[in-house]
Amino acid sequence: MDAGADLRRAQWQVLLATSFCYLFYYTGRQNFGWAIPGLRADLGLSNAQIGWISGAALAAYGTGQILSGVLGDRFGGRRMVTLGALLSCALNWMTSFGQGVWTLVVPWALNGLAQSMGYAPGSRVIVNWWGARERGLAFGVFNFAAGFSSVLTFGFAILVLERLSWVWVFRLPVLLLPFGALVVFALVRDRPEEPGLASPFDLARRPAGLASAAPLDSLPARFGAVLGNRPFLFASLSCGFSNWARLALLVWVPTHFLGPSWRADPASAWVTVSLPIGMALGALVAGYGADRLFGANHARLIVWSLVLASVTLLAVAFVPREHRGLGMALLFLAGFFVFGPFSSFSALCPELLGHRLTATGIGVMNAAGYATAAIGDPVIGSVLDLTGRTESLFFITAGACLVGALSGAFARGR
Repeated sequence: MDAGADLRRAQWQVLLATSFCYLFYYTGRQNFGWAIPGLRADLGLSNAQIGWISGAALAAYGTGQILSGVLGDRFGGRRMVTLGALLSCALNWMTSFGQGVWTLVVPWALNGLAQSMGYAPGSRVIVNWWGARERGLAFGVFNFAAGFSSVLTFGFAILVLERLSWVWVFRLPVLLLPFGALVVFALVRDRPEEPGLASPFDLARRPAGLASAAPLDSLPARFGAVLGNRPFLFASLSCGFSNWARLALLVWVPTHFLGPSWRADPASAWVTVSLPIGMALGALVAGYGADRLFGANHARLIVWSLVLASVTLLAVAFVPREHRGLGMALLFLAGFFVFGPFSSFSALCPELLGHRLTATGIGVMNAAGYATAAIGDPVIGSVLDLTGRTESLFFITAGACLVGALSGAFARGR
């Protein structure tokens, strides 16, 4: 038997199965934006109150990323990804029965914790199976699945709202999550050694300043190594502001395009799908481009992507909603450039921290990203209430992308 061919088949099986499960993860989180018009109309909630509900879930998600990252490094990601998908499905159903701020914020925040069990542990599985020279491609595929998960969520949400009330946005799309959980549990193994294959890791490449013999079994040692790495901190700051922009767009863009009479003209809602389509393709193209075009210089790709995202978002702000063709094109480009760097953020973690701290680093980075977004969501909701203009969203997110680009310039692993 050809050991190299066996490893290659197993690498793709693990990557595709993990990505397949994550393809459905966002149906349990990014469905929230589509319920906003119903929350305002049926429950009388303000944009600021809705922002606090969404922000609480993002804060829980970010906090959970730290714990999930540590547990992913210690115990592997297969079981955690599976469990998170199952819990998220159940908690979405609980959220659908909410009748006020508190009966919505509690299950939705718990759902944020469940959702946090997907990305960092899943990333650790991928790092265990893919070496440094192909990691941009691997994370590009993984983040493509994440981006296309937004496409599925938007599409399913529109179809549900065309026929049913907003509560079913929390009930029907998430039924795909248990299916994804079954696939990852059946086909994924945490390490190549488990099925008797050789590891592809190149242990000779270690980040500067992290000694190979450093004891990393204790939590203080792990977090000390992560938080003491200055380029990683700049990368996390950059991730924070770019994640604020990405999530703000996914939550509030439907509100911008869904007018009170959208049911009479459903095409206005389908314009929004171009945003997650752009995100999905951006993740895939940027992941490949970082390896092939930027020579694995992930910091440079991050800077260029976020600068272009900022310019595109400013353009979106000045395009009337009636100009659907131009709006779709610009939303596509905005999604492409905003989400493209996320493959590089993930790839920077093992490059800056070493493979033993990959999930911990990704967990901390994502925690920074979602903490920033958690603060930003109530800010955006309040600004929209004050201005009465949803176009304000695009000015705020353009500014966030510029700050992310500036921070990313200092996140160099080479």
